[in-house]
Amino acid sequence: MPNHTRNPNIATLCVHAGKLHLAPEFGVNTPIVTSTAFDYSRDSELRYPRYLNTPGHQVTAGRIAALEGAEAALVTASGMGAVSAVFLGLMKPGDHAVLLDGLYGGTTDLIEGLLKPYGFEFSVWDGNPATLDELIGERTRLAWVESPTNPLLRVIDLEATAAILRKRGVTAVIDNTFATPILQQPIALGFDLVMHSATKYLGGHSDLLCGAIAGSQELIDRIKPQAIRLGSTLNGQDLYLLERSMMTLELRVNRQSDNALALAEWLSGYDGIERVFYPGLADDQGHAVAARQMTAFGGMLSFRLAPAVTPSIFLGSLKMITPAGSLAGVESTICQPSRTSHAKLSEKARAALGVDDAVMRLSVGIEHPDDLMADLERALEDAAEDGKPFRR
Repeated sequence: MPNHTRNPNIATLCVHAGKLHLAPEFGVNTPIVTSTAFDYSRDSELRYPRYLNTPGHQVTAGRIAALEGAEAALVTASGMGAVSAVFLGLMKPGDHAVLLDGLYGGTTDLIEGLLKPYGFEFSVWDGNPATLDELIGERTRLAWVESPTNPLLRVIDLEATAAILRKRGVTAVIDNTFATPILQQPIALGFDLVMHSATKYLGGHSDLLCGAIAGSQELIDRIKPQAIRLGSTLNGQDLYLLERSMMTLELRVNRQSDNALALAEWLSGYDGIERVFYPGLADDQGHAVAARQMTAFGGMLSFRLAPAVTPSIFLGSLKMITPAGSLAGVESTICQPSRTSHAKLSEKARAALGVDDAVMRLSVGIEHPDDLMADLERALEDAAEDGKPFRR
C-alpha cells in the first residue's frame, strides 16, 4: 500500500514545491509579473518588487525553502547580494565572525574591502572541529563555511561543526552552492542558514545572476530588511527562469555528479595530471566525511597540471570545454581560479591556499563523459612541453 503521509521526494519538490494555486486561466506556470506598481487598496500588504514580495519571489523562495528543509527563504539579485545581506543583517560593527580558511574569493573581497574597514571583526578557522571553540568569543555572532570548498573541494564535517556552534550560541552559516540541496542538506545537519549563488546550479544554464538564503523564519526576517536596503532584488523574468530551472535540478545535478566522478577517476591516472581534488575519490582526504553527509560528490572537481604541461596552451586547446569564469551550467566549463574566482586575493594568499596557475577548476556538465575525456586528452597532448604523449 502506498504511504499517503510521507514527505515528497526531493525530485518531486523540485517540480512542485512553492507553487501558487491560481485560477485556471493562468495555466500551470507561475505568471511573470513585470509590474512595479500595485493597487494596495485591494491587497493585504504593500507590494513592490524591491520588497521581495511579488508572486515570483514567493514561489521561488518557497521552493528553495522546501528543498533545503527550511522554514523560509528569500531570493536576491546575486550570490554576493545574499552574502552581504547575511553579514549586514546578523552583525554590526564591533561584532565578530569565524570564517573558514579559503572561502570563495568574492566573499573574502567583501570582508577585506568593506566589512573590516567598517569595524567588523573576523578570525580564520582551519576547518578542524577541534580548533573551532577557541576562536569563539563574547561578540562572535556567526561562523561562515563552505563545503565542498571553492576551488579545491575540501570537505568540512558539518554535523560536528554545527554542534559546537549551537552549544556556543553562534549562528552557523554555509555556502551550499557546490553541493546543492540535492546532494547535501546542512539544516538537517544542524546549520542555521544556507546560502546559494543561485547563478550556479539552481539556475544551471549560464544565463541567470541570482542568490538565495534559506533558514528559520526568525533569521530570514532579520536578514530580509538588509536585502531590501541593498536593492538586491531579482526581476520578474529572471524569477520565472529560476523557478523553471529548478524543476530539473535533481536530474542535472545527479548527471553532473556521475560525470564528475568518472572524469576524476580518469584524470587521477593520467601522467599529465599531478593531482586531482575531488571528494568522490577513495583516497581524497575528505572522502569519508563527504560520503557520510552527501548523497553524491558533486559536479565540480579541480586538478593540478603536471609541470610538463603549459596551462595557457592546455586551455587554448580545449574544443568542447569552454574556459569561463562561472560554473554549474549544463555545458562543461573550466577556469584557472588564480585568474578568476580568486584573482582578487594577493599572490601570497593564493599561495597559502595552494591556488596557482597550474590549478584548474572543472565544472562538469551533462555531456557524455567519453567526449569530455577526449577533449581533455587532446588538450593535454597539445600542451606537453616535450611534445610526447602522456600515459595512463
